[in-house]
Amino acid sequence: MGSRIAKLIVSLRSAEFPVWNTCDGPDLSPELRIRGLTPETQSMAVFALNPFEPGCSFTAWILWNLSPAPVIPEGIPLQDVVTAPVDAVQGTNDYGTPGWRGPCPPAGETHRYLFKVYGLDTMLDLAPGAGKHDLIGAMQGHVLAFGETVAMYSR
Repeated sequence: MGSRIAKLIVSLRSAEFPVWNTCDGPDLSPELRIRGLTPETQSMAVFALNPFEPGCSFTAWILWNLSPAPVIPEGIPLQDVVTAPVDAVQGTNDYGTPGWRGPCPPAGETHRYLFKVYGLDTMLDLAPGAGKHDLIGAMQGHVLAFGETVAMYSR
């Protein structure tokens, strides 16, 4: 007991999504930059949450078993098991599909996405396509570091 969770510095290219990361463009997953990973970190997990959709933590993206790296590249394919541009596993988002679903607010509104990045002490034994609650359960006891950031999109 008494273990501390290190702070990750997580950032995006800007505080506002470019159109190519949204439903108004090709809806590519955004590039995430991570600083503060320690040598003990064996993998990373990512959640993107949209609090403006129904439910208080509507999940737009679930990703895990990423090798620790300072950049998660843009454009992760919409599939359960990813081998390029990085190796990773994706879960089923709250839209019922694997991979990223970018913001798509109604005209005249702004949506905010919260990105949570976890540094873990292991690769997770979790089936591709698992949901957010399964991932949260699998991460318990394995979190070494945590960081978050937000981005907005308006129409």
